Amino acid sequence: MNSPSNPSRPELRRPDGQPVRVLVVDDEPTLAELVTLALRYEGWDVRSALDGSSAVRVAREFKPDAVVLDVMLPDFDGLEVLRKMRAETDALPVLFLTAKDSVEDRIAGLTAGGDDYVTKPFSVEEVVLRLRALMRRTGVTESGGGSALVVGDLTLDEETREVFRAGEAVTLTATEFELLRFLMRNPRRVLSKTQILDRVWNYDFGGQANIVELYISYLRKKIDAGREPMIHTMRGAGYVLKPAG
Repeated sequence: MNSPSNPSRPELRRPDGQPVRVLVVDDEPTLAELVTLALRYEGWDVRSALDGSSAVRVAREFKPDAVVLDVMLPDFDGLEVLRKMRAETDALPVLFLTAKDSVEDRIAGLTAGGDDYVTKPFSVEEVVLRLRALMRRTGVTESGGGSALVVGDLTLDEETREVFRAGEAVTLTATEFELLRFLMRNPRRVLSKTQILDRVWNYDFGGQANIVELYISYLRKKIDAGREPMIHTMRGAGYVLKPAG
């Protein structure tokens, strides 16, 4: 059964028109599932593996277009997994997940052929965006559209990071931008505080859900101030963004 794709962002597909294939490799089952679900929401075909040997086996059968690969695995590390995969598929794009952020680790990964890094803890949204950029950059995919999200008179450009409401520029912080982007990718859909925390903040964020309320209030001051509101609170359920009027 095909997973529902996200209708409010440009669709990435393989040149043959089929959904892109992504292999997620991480020994933390909860994290692997979280990333897998987020990528499936993009409309992609996703498989997962919890250790290096399984990853190599699945890659051989699945033939992924890109791999999200944890550096630290229980049997052999991600760099070795990558070497084994690259022995069979030369130009396989890889996004490393790593708890280490030192220059030495980055150099080791690039030497092994890794294309990009996300350092733990990370937001799932960051993984999605990095992977989309990586696949476009390496020519794996063709885009079905531009980089702009549009809801009513609100426009957000994912590449230039510019936001406009009724033609007027809106200046946002990085976190406000990520929150608005998530809301705009899900117009008219009620999003719970938990969903927003999972996608915008770190997957293991230890704070309270009132961080969401705080940033929603920041966004309202910049997006809705003096205008008909687009961001609405659904008491007991979450928040929804929809065109004014």
